[in-house]
Amino acid sequence: TKKLLNHLEIQKTVHPFHAHNEHKSLSNAIDKIKTNSITVLVSDAGTPGISDPGYLLAKAVSDENLEMQCLPGATAFVPALVVSGLPNNEFLFAGFLPQKKGRQTKLKQLAEEKKTIILYESPHKINTTLEQIKEFFGEYTKVSLSREISKKFEETKRGTVNELIDFSKSKTLKGEIVLIINNVEQKSDDEEKPLSKNKYKNVE
Repeated sequence: TKKLLNHLEIQKTVHPFHAHNEHKSLSNAIDKIKTNSITVLVSDAGTPGISDPGYLLAKAVSDENLEMQCLPGATAFVPALVVSGLPNNEFLFAGFLPQKKGRQTKLKQLAEEKKTIILYESPHKINTTLEQIKEFFGEYTKVSLSREISKKFEETKRGTVNELIDFSKSKTLKGEIVLIINNVEQKSDDEEKPLSKNKYKNVE
């Protein structure tokens, strides 16, 4: 952000506000917002508050009844959902899975959902997560993997979870990864199979 401001010859003070200091910096940030006509929270990637620091500040601004506006930016999961080609009329954004405790419980809960599931994942955990999707959702589950959304090396791979596992293990993935899991069509197919032979029996 500072590099961009310097490039545009905009002389403004920049204060760090991130996951490691947002709790300690919150009160000071609110004081600065109250004394400045305009204060901007900027993210170097993604949208502040969407699986990124920003929620605590937005809540504090709301609690103080201060004016707040949001300028939409490139939120990774929206374009990833669109280009996945998977159902997007209903979806559940789950963000990052728990690191350790509660991870399997969360996956079991998500596997029961009848909506398209959206997850964020880091490159060093992607293989483990895909294997767990296979375990809890089923090996025929359709998945779309997008990385580096809106950046130079943007890439999307679609297929069954087995195909995505092979793809992920065949190369070193970098950048923020978005997983779109089709938890809709598979459930519908499974539910209809026992009735499929007689589905139109009485229709003339």
